[in-house]
Amino acid sequence: MIVRILISVLVLVPAAMLPAVPKVEDLRDLKTLQTQVQRVVLEQTETTVSLVSPTIGASGSGVIVSRDGLILTAAHVIERSKEMTVIFPDGRQEKAKVLGANFTRDAAMAKLIGPGPWPFAEVGDSRSLEIGDFVVAMGHPKGYDPTRRPPVRFGRVMDKSTLDFVTTDCTLIGGDSGGPLFDLKGRVVGIHSHIAPDRRVNNHAGLTGFKSSWENMLAGKLWGVLGGDRRDPNRPVLGLNLRKTDVGLIVDEVPRGGPAFSSGFLPGDLVIAINGELITEVQKLSELFVDLLPGEKVKVDFSRGGSKLTKTVKLARLGDIYLNERR
Repeated sequence: MIVRILISVLVLVPAAMLPAVPKVEDLRDLKTLQTQVQRVVLEQTETTVSLVSPTIGASGSGVIVSRDGLILTAAHVIERSKEMTVIFPDGRQEKAKVLGANFTRDAAMAKLIGPGPWPFAEVGDSRSLEIGDFVVAMGHPKGYDPTRRPPVRFGRVMDKSTLDFVTTDCTLIGGDSGGPLFDLKGRVVGIHSHIAPDRRVNNHAGLTGFKSSWENMLAGKLWGVLGGDRRDPNRPVLGLNLRKTDVGLIVDEVPRGGPAFSSGFLPGDLVIAINGELITEVQKLSELFVDLLPGEKVKVDFSRGGSKLTKTVKLARLGDIYLNERR
C-alpha cells in the first residue's frame, strides 16, 4: 500500500518544478524511500501531540523536542492561552505551560509541566532543505481522534521563502497547525503554519527561523504580528530612514528622539552591517529585526566620509519614535 502511494506521488509531481529532486530511478530506490518514511513514522508518532486551548477552545498540534518536555508549535495555536492541554496519541492527557512566541514567524513554545522523561524528536535545520527534498508531515487534523494515530502525509519541498518559511505539497487541514514536518532522518525541520485553500500547497515555519528566536521564546517573551506588519507600533527599530543606492543603504533621515539620533548617526552615513551581517537591502534589515525586541542592543557597522565606524545601538519601539516625531 505504501509503495503504491509513493509511486502516485512521484508521478503527479512534474520534474521541471523540482530541479533538485533526489533521484528515485527504480524499485530498489522506492523501497529504500519507503523504509525511511516508515522509520520516521515509527519513531516520531509518540512525539506528535494534540494541543487544546482551555481559553479559546481551539485545537492544534505540536511536537516534543526535548526529554524535559519542550514543545514546538505555531503561534496562532497558542493564541492568548497561558496553558494548554496536551493529548498524546494513546489518549493520555497532560498540561503544558505556554512559554513565548514570535507571531511574525508563527513560532511558539510550551513546556510540559510533569517531570518526564518524555519522548522527543531531534531538532533539524530547515536551511539544509532543498527544493524537491522528501519530507513527512504529521499532526492531528480536526483535533485528537481516539480511533486513529496521527495521520501521515508524505511529499516534497516545493519552495523556500523569506523568514525561513518552507512550502510543501503535503496535504494538511485544520488541526494540523503547529504539527511537525520531518526530514527523512526524523528530524523536525518545520512547524505547520499557514494552510492554504489548495490543501496540497502549505507553508511551514522553518526550524532555522525558530532557532533565531529560541532564547527569547524560552524566556517567555511574546512579540510580532501574524503575517507581519511594518506599522506594528511594538516592533523594534533603529530610528533610521534608509535609501537604497548603488553603493548600499544610505541614511536619508535620522528622526529626533530615536536611538540612532542619540547614538550620533547622520544623514549620508552608509550602513554596512548589523551584528556582523552585511545589509544591502531594506528587506534584509526587516528580516534581521524579526527576532529582536525593543531594548535589545545591536552593533552597527557604517561608513562616514570614507572612514569605517561602529556603534552599539539600543533598539526602540516604532510607536515611541513616531510619538516623539509628532511632539
